[in-house]
This record gives sequence, structure tokens and C-alpha cells, in this order.
Amino acid sequence: MYAVFKNGGKQYKVQEGDIVLLDKMNLEPKSKFELQEVLAIIDGEKSQLGSPYIANAKIEAEVINEGRGKKVITFKKRRRKDSKVKRGFRRDFTRVRILKILGK
Repeated sequence: MYAVFKNGGKQYKVQEGDIVLLDKMNLEPKSKFELQEVLAIIDGEKSQLGSPYIANAKIEAEVINEGRGKKVITFKKRRRKDSKVKRGFRRDFTRVRILKILGK
């Protein structure tokens, strides 16, 4: 069984026991929380699709830790113009373990 949920403008496909990197949530490690915006639950031949969300469906998750990702460098250069821009970016994330997928 797997589910598709929405968090931070992105969609994630998860199963029970998966570890996912979500946008930073400012939660303590080992704290549990619920994700309410479940878009779809697929269990073999049965599937539940929301419009846009499934009513009374939720995903229970546990925070593992928070951190920052690797630096991503963006470099723009316009040839023969002596124009260059170099910028770096590090994403803040919360590492989460999916405990249960609860449907209707």
C-alpha cells in the first residue's frame, strides 16, 4: 500500500516505513505528527482518490532530525558581455519516517 500526499507545494509518494525529506517544520526529534493533505491511497486493486483531498485520511509520521542539504550552485554567464552571476543555495529540511497510512 502506498499514498500520495502534499507538503510545501510538492507531492510525495510514500509507503509505511519510508524516510522522506520535507521542508523544515521546526519540530523536536522523535515527536509524532499527522499529515492531513492526502491526495491518493492505493492498496493493490483498490484505490481512493481525493478531490482534492481524501476525507478522514491521514498519515502518521515521526521526526528523525532536521538539517541542511548540500549546496547547489547556480551560475549564469552571458558570453562576450562580461556578465556573470554565481549564487549558492542550501535547503533546510526535516527528515521524517512514515509510520502509518490511515484511510477511510
